[in-house]
Order: sequence, then C-alpha cells, then structure tokens
Amino acid sequence: MAEKLLSIIIPIYNEEKIVAESLPAIFNLAINKEVIIVNDGSTDQTAAILNDLNAQYNFKLINHPTNQGKGAAVGRGLEEIRGDYFIICDADLEYSPDDITRLWQAAQDNKKDKLAFYGSRFLLHPPKTAHYFINKFLTVLTNLLFGGKLTDMETCFKLLPRAALTEIKLSGRRFEIEPEITAQLLKHGYQIQELPISYKRRGYREGKKIKARDGLLAIKTLLKEKLF
Repeated sequence: MAEKLLSIIIPIYNEEKIVAESLPAIFNLAINKEVIIVNDGSTDQTAAILNDLNAQYNFKLINHPTNQGKGAAVGRGLEEIRGDYFIICDADLEYSPDDITRLWQAAQDNKKDKLAFYGSRFLLHPPKTAHYFINKFLTVLTNLLFGGKLTDMETCFKLLPRAALTEIKLSGRRFEIEPEITAQLLKHGYQIQELPISYKRRGYREGKKIKARDGLLAIKTLLKEKLF
C-alpha cells in the first residue's frame, strides 16, 4: 500500500520577522508531506525571504498580488493539494510543528470514515485569559448548535481527510474559516477527535492579526451555518 501523503497549507501575510525561523521546522518534519505556501499579498520582505527559502527547500509557493485574507489564502492552497489529508499551519510559532507529527500519526492509525483530528490548546492546561474565555464561548456555542464535544473549535491545527472537500464548501475570506470548517464537518456527520497540543500565544506587537471583530464574525458564521 502506498504511503499516505499529508498536505500542509501555510497562509502568510507580512511575517518578515519570523518566517526564516519558523518555516524550516515545518520543512524538516520527518513525514511524507507536501508544503504549499500562499503569500497573501505581503508588503514587507516576506516574499523575498520565501524566494530564498524556496531555493533551499522543496515547496510550492503561490503569491497573491494583494491581501485577500486567511480564508482566501487557504482556499487557494486547497486548489493545489495532492495529499490524502491536509492541515493548515500558520507561520507564527504559536503552534509547534512537532504536534503536526502527532496528529498525522493518529490519522495514519485511523480505520474509520468521516473522522477529523483537531489539536486542542486547552485539553491539558487551559490558560485563564480573556483569549481563552472568548474561545471557550465560541466552542460551547458550536457544540450547542451542532452537537459537538469540542474543547477548542478555533484551533488552527485541523487535520482533515481530503475527501471532506467533496462535502464542505468554504467561502470565508478571513478567520471565519475556522468555525465554518467545524460547523460543516459536524453537519455532514464527521466525528472530531481532539489531541492535546502545545501553544505559545504571541501578542499584537509580535504580529498577531486576529481582531475582536473576528469573534463577532465567528458568531455570525456559526448562526448562518445553523440556519442556512
């Protein structure tokens, strides 16, 4: 049987301070993978750094001429994947690339249909911060609306079978892609298995881009998915 392939999609926007440090850890993961990077219209030196990295590592680089949002960048990356599974990975070092390996191993061992794997930041040591309680509210709302049992709906580390793309239809352009993915998976009968992962939150001074309005957009997205 042929070895399964994991597609790793990395959307990037204005990350010149960190990509040269963060991306090699993903490139060097000892798993059967393809890496697809979507440079979402960066206006700093990110594009130049990515070109330098591309001369050293084997990955597919897609450049958006203008910034379109994380959801749009992910959607563009999904058009290129060849893997049996795929995962979205930010380039900001909040998440450890090593946890991709753990999620991938769980997927490799899986014998069930319609099963996705989420890395939960809150299973073991949930931080008592405003960020945590906002995520807790959104996760509880998701569970109530769609019958889930999740602890971290907003996690970036969502490892999905490629076959799910025949059922879920993503339209979000920004960060609303996270609740959109989860709502549609649960609506289509997927089970979601969570595994604990590490997490090191960065602040806005370090380049964090999600805003308060994205929380409101997440609520709107969840209600839209429930009603329509």
